[in-house]
Amino acid sequence: MTTENAQQPPVGIYYKVWGLLFVLAGFSYAIGYFGVEAPLRGILLIALALLQAGLIIAVLMHLAWERVIVVYLILVPPVLLVSFLGICIADGSYTHGTRQANFLATPLPAAAPSEQR
Repeated sequence: MTTENAQQPPVGIYYKVWGLLFVLAGFSYAIGYFGVEAPLRGILLIALALLQAGLIIAVLMHLAWERVIVVYLILVPPVLLVSFLGICIADGSYTHGTRQANFLATPLPAAAPSEQR
């Protein structure tokens, strides 16, 4: 059986990717070790995690050598899912904020004691 477009990357690229993954993991640990402040820490950790995931998907899963349609089949659904999740979070935050502003701004009236007969 012959393969038409079989491309095998050189072994050296795997060593470079593994080394880069270890360096990125080291940066992630360094962010926690040196006590980077909260907003910047979250952004940096997410960026490093996305870089690591991209390297793993592209090289170790051989996605860089696949046809474009396979790449779209694998990458588009998670991107859409995260986008829709972000839209839902934004809508929920807006709804929560308007409810807090409109319904909790005025104190609730005191309930009158009920008469028992």
